[in-house]
Amino acid sequence: MGCILAKEASPPPTPLLPRPAAAGEGRHCRSRRIRRQRLEPRLSKPPGHVHGEQVAAGWPSWLSNVAGEAINGWTPRRADTFEKIDKIGQGTYSNVYKARDMLTGKIVALKKVRFDNMEPESVKFMAREILILRRLDHPNVVKLEGLVTSRMSCSLYLVFEYMEHDLAGLAASPTIKFTEPQVKCYMRQLLLGLEHCHNNGVLHRDIKGSNLLIDNEGSLKIADFGLATTFDPDHKHPMTSRVVTLWYRAPELLLGATDYGVGIDLWSAGCILAELLARKPIMPGRTEVEQLHKIFKLCGSPSEDYWKKSKLPHVTIFKPQQPYKRCIKDTFKDFPPSSLPLVETLLAIDPAERLTATDALISEFFNTPPYACEPSSLPKYPPSKEMDAKLRDEEARRLRNGGGKANVNGINKTHARDRTTRAVPAPEANAELQVNIDRRRLITHANAKSKSEKFPPPHQDGALGYPLESSHYMDPAFDPPEASFSTVFPYQKGGMTAWSGPLINSATAGHPRRKKKSSGNSQMPTNLKQLAGANTTKEAQKDKGITQFR
Repeated sequence: MGCILAKEASPPPTPLLPRPAAAGEGRHCRSRRIRRQRLEPRLSKPPGHVHGEQVAAGWPSWLSNVAGEAINGWTPRRADTFEKIDKIGQGTYSNVYKARDMLTGKIVALKKVRFDNMEPESVKFMAREILILRRLDHPNVVKLEGLVTSRMSCSLYLVFEYMEHDLAGLAASPTIKFTEPQVKCYMRQLLLGLEHCHNNGVLHRDIKGSNLLIDNEGSLKIADFGLATTFDPDHKHPMTSRVVTLWYRAPELLLGATDYGVGIDLWSAGCILAELLARKPIMPGRTEVEQLHKIFKLCGSPSEDYWKKSKLPHVTIFKPQQPYKRCIKDTFKDFPPSSLPLVETLLAIDPAERLTATDALISEFFNTPPYACEPSSLPKYPPSKEMDAKLRDEEARRLRNGGGKANVNGINKTHARDRTTRAVPAPEANAELQVNIDRRRLITHANAKSKSEKFPPPHQDGALGYPLESSHYMDPAFDPPEASFSTVFPYQKGGMTAWSGPLINSATAGHPRRKKKSSGNSQMPTNLKQLAGANTTKEAQKDKGITQFR
């Protein structure tokens, strides 16, 4: 049972190349379309002879039927050649283990994904992530090392290298303060990884500190492609806007955009750059409404031309009555002078003005002393992940509330400053958590009429999220540990690995929410209440025509 990447039984997927330059556009049009077709996840049932070969090689028939393209060329390996050391995470559909490869002695991370009743749509969702990970090959992008599966059980293990840190955990540590060369080193690696993804037609759609894994040699890897999708600028398809963790979500997504591109990842990168320099999150909103307000206050409200040309779904609802003035330079006046132009560019309201990762890499920030240090010269830190930062916060909260004794009013004692200075967003702001809670609700819905309703295809994930004001009912003081253990992954010279796929703590997903008094909600503008009530239905209707695997 099981499989891990070994000598390929058949030729590997063809490596993808960056888009050709504008010159000779007509001559290269056909070849470019062919390359894009190779990238697009093809998860249909493989030809009979391929299916037979995969089953003979040890793959379960149910996996080959649905995800034959994702496993093509990989050979099986017995699951009992891995020794589980510790369970390090548990979610709605996944468990994460620290394990040892018995053949090599190497420590790895095993992510066990469960497929209830081998539901085809759930298998396709994970297969899309696997296929995208296999298509990418870059020192700053995690690399999937293999899969372990069983012919009998409906579960799948993803094998990754074990990495000691993530950027969110390091940034949140009270004992770690990054220097300017260190910030440049991390940002350069992030942008190089994004450049590779974008040049190969992949949008990550959840760039944040906990998805940026770091090893003891200082190498940074972009991880967790659970929300990633493929795109082709020449053949656009509508995509869901309910992606990216809230604090790092671009304004066009908050305004309901379904036609977007690399700008959403670059916005997230801009938030991370400013966060590293400011040593705290720059826009920690609790709701989508509040997040847009924070964006407009810092980055200015869009111009009239942008409002008109964008034709975004929520423009009439969120357009401020009075325009906001952009104040990035004033707000971040203590930043290194060379960083401000890059922050200004990445945090442009109009996504077209954010340019590309390639443009960011040649900006003044990276070409002005002090230069980025070498990854190998970075300090050796004790293991630190976003999960560790959360545990520190929980312990501090317990001590403030009387050593862990029961305290009915304990939640109210958490001060605002304690929440806003943490470098990890609250659970309700997490795109992965939101998507998976919605998926679990659909799977268990007693009146589901079809399989697709019980487990929606990936392109519908975002549209099934909470109404806009729903997070008002989550007490912001309650910040339970979030088991999005996308922080425990690997790095190695040849191929890196990282957490791929949302992991959610079941205790987090099911915790009761404290509702505010109705008088507080009555202050919400009528139009926002109407939007909140209709949001899920409208977006679900919109996504009906969206191409699968978005």
